[in-house]
Amino acid sequence: MSNLLKLQQRADAGEKLAFLTAYDASFAALMQTSGVDAVLVGDTLGMVIQGQRSTLPVTLADITYHTAAVARGAPDTFIIADLPFGSYQANPAQALQSAATLMAAGAHCIKLEGGAVMANTVAFLTARGIPVCGHLGLLPQSVHAIGGYKVQAKTAAAAQQLIDDAKLLARSGACMIVVEAIPSQVAKAVTSAITVPVIGIGAGADCNGQVLVIYDLLGISPGKTPRFARNFMAESSGIAAAISAYVAAVKNVSFPAAEHCYLADPS
Repeated sequence: MSNLLKLQQRADAGEKLAFLTAYDASFAALMQTSGVDAVLVGDTLGMVIQGQRSTLPVTLADITYHTAAVARGAPDTFIIADLPFGSYQANPAQALQSAATLMAAGAHCIKLEGGAVMANTVAFLTARGIPVCGHLGLLPQSVHAIGGYKVQAKTAAAAQQLIDDAKLLARSGACMIVVEAIPSQVAKAVTSAITVPVIGIGAGADCNGQVLVIYDLLGISPGKTPRFARNFMAESSGIAAAISAYVAAVKNVSFPAAEHCYLADPS
């Protein structure tokens, strides 16, 4: 079974980690047999499963239901579950209660969004035996505060703030950090600055690993396809082959390529 220690050891050895989102047992089972290192039960289900315009309407009950389904489909795969909007921001005790619900459903780790403001919550959870994955850069749960789905950390000051936040989350006990939609140079600096795995989505090839929404991988996402996505289905004979191709491309560092990446503003 894939576990947190093995993931850290693989990253330390220089192996790239291939993560995917999963929301049901069938896709999760395919991911397990196709060599995916970990699956994320993301609150992206609000958009790709429920047809919402953002992740904000997703509830803890939603994530719990889908986590249980994924756990049944991929019992030997490391499972990360998102804490949805409003289920952890009030205080660490609220986060603990929500995280415990997801862990009971089958998650091995929970993910939450935010930098310094979440450091105490990360420390509180990890001290109580709950592995925490941080999430920096583009924060979908803060889409209205940041003015839309835009590339983050493009200026020198914003990049330094993100690096500082990553260091703080790691010191607080985060076992890994997802960085989303940030310049490749910034993601590389974050990866060099901390010892826990950095998992990129729209953050370049220098991260310790990549995560992609399964529907982006299959070319069936609603709306505009993100720049950082690649349709692996277009070059494969079936879904299992597309997932395997993604895993291979992450491992041999052919994905993400330059066309999937963002650059910082010159300054």
